[in-house]
Amino acid sequence: MIVDRRIGLFILMRESLLSLAVLAAWDVFVVVMFQVFHQDWMEQPTLPISLIGSALVLFLSVRNTAAYNRWWEARTLWGAVTNNCRSFGRQAGTLLGGRPDLARAMAAYPYALRGALGRLDSSEDVGRLLPRAMRQAISGWTNQPNAILYQIGLAVNEEVARQSIDGAVHGQIDRILSDLANAQGGLERIRNTPLAIQFSLIPRLVTNVFCVVLPLSMVQTLGWITPLGSSLVGLLFVALDKIGNDLQNPFVRSPHALPMLTMARTIEIDLLQPDGQPVGGPIPPVRGVQG
Repeated sequence: MIVDRRIGLFILMRESLLSLAVLAAWDVFVVVMFQVFHQDWMEQPTLPISLIGSALVLFLSVRNTAAYNRWWEARTLWGAVTNNCRSFGRQAGTLLGGRPDLARAMAAYPYALRGALGRLDSSEDVGRLLPRAMRQAISGWTNQPNAILYQIGLAVNEEVARQSIDGAVHGQIDRILSDLANAQGGLERIRNTPLAIQFSLIPRLVTNVFCVVLPLSMVQTLGWITPLGSSLVGLLFVALDKIGNDLQNPFVRSPHALPMLTMARTIEIDLLQPDGQPVGGPIPPVRGVQG
């Protein structure tokens, strides 16, 4: 996620440079063909393209709103994961009488969740935090984050039985694990249910067609300065389409995705420090991007 506005502006400009160059090249071709070679067929009425542009803006606005809602819901669910992991660490230390192994297991959970959501290899982080017995127990499980929650639940049950802890206390801890499972289910729903094809394909197609036709409706009015006006307007529509594409997949490796690694690292620090376990510092941004 971009956290430095100045560097973020540079990233956005860099990502838009190719589109701007292609639009400008096409606009120059159109104006040369019209002004020099007098291709009158290129002179198209402005009313149809104006109507198409108005409809396209509305369509892109609806799609971008849906994409942003997906991104924000994913961020909210990650916030729930963070809060519940902290709550579990506190209750493991107070209600269960201190279980550093459970704190480490819970610290491994967000790394495993990040790997599952982004289809990334998180085995190194999970391996250094998860106790050996749990690593062996979840070996071969398809859903590694869910497997870790399951093993933590078993360990809590064993501790409750060993210490004869009151059932109400057990219920509080189990509720945290259930809330984590619910948040994970919401995140998996976002990952496994992309935007409908009408939202992900049609805007890109219509935007490209619009940018191709746009200079044909401007050239008879703007003449030689057509590339200036047409390229800027076309870039605006391309940028609107790109915003939706960037936000609709919040788990991919992108400067616009959620900083899942940073959040996982924050959870690890919060869980291990109360037990006095060695832990490093938070992950700093790299070139204005929080990973």
